[in-house]
Amino acid sequence: MKAPGWLLPALALVLGFALGGWLAWSWQANAYGKALAEQAEVYSTDREQAATVVINWQGEQQDARRALEDHLQASDETHYKELRDVQSNQVRLRDKLATTELRLSVLLNTTASGGSCGVSTTAGAGGMGHGAARAELDASAAQRIVAITGDGDQGLIALAACQDYVKGVVSE
Repeated sequence: MKAPGWLLPALALVLGFALGGWLAWSWQANAYGKALAEQAEVYSTDREQAATVVINWQGEQQDARRALEDHLQASDETHYKELRDVQSNQVRLRDKLATTELRLSVLLNTTASGGSCGVSTTAGAGGMGHGAARAELDASAAQRIVAITGDGDQGLIALAACQDYVKGVVSE
């Protein structure tokens, strides 16, 4: 049996198309594979650089936070030391007032009232008024005054601590 004359050229043509298609497909896959690999490499490099920037930024932020925490810790220690010193001074002052080792007195305005109004005046050589008319306060009243000034001192120290904290947070 003899094959028709057109079958061999047709078969050659089909094999040529198949081989050409396979070669084109392989070349195109190889080219696209290279392009995708380059794109993936560029993307990976970009991601690595972005990650490095973020890690460096986080490190800087952590360092800044540690510095702020250290500063606030030192500030707290300073303010608590001031508060303890004021409280111990206040306790000593109250003890001296209670033992009458120390007495508080006030200056009298003798010009406005025209005299001492029955209040005994004491003028000593060691007085602060240098001979001005003075009246001595009762020990319990003096202790209440010391307690009030102590509360005021504590409030001022707390206010200074708050102001330092806000300045530290705002400046960072």
